[in-house]
Amino acid sequence: MFGFKKIQKRMGIYSNTQFIIIMIVFGITGSLALYLSKPILNILNITPNTLHKLLYYPLRLAVIFPVYQFVLIIVGTLFGQFHFFWNLEKKMMNRMGLFRLFRIFKPHK
Repeated sequence: MFGFKKIQKRMGIYSNTQFIIIMIVFGITGSLALYLSKPILNILNITPNTLHKLLYYPLRLAVIFPVYQFVLIIVGTLFGQFHFFWNLEKKMMNRMGLFRLFRIFKPHK
């Protein structure tokens, strides 16, 4: 049980109920992002029939990533965990260097 408490503290989770809710949100978000990626590609007329499978599936994975980020915030908010997931998103964007990209477009003082 010591390891579980350490993970909770590191993630900023204060109760077992919150931990369970967060795990449910991750599960729903992953499934929903996978489900939504196909219609998004269909709208763009990109299907396994119109594009070679070696190109289609990596492209679908590339679409899943931003959809996942967006859906994570929505589902997390619906479950009352907006602040946890918003902070998680900021950490991920910072680690990927996306904040540096956005700083380029900010006006200089």
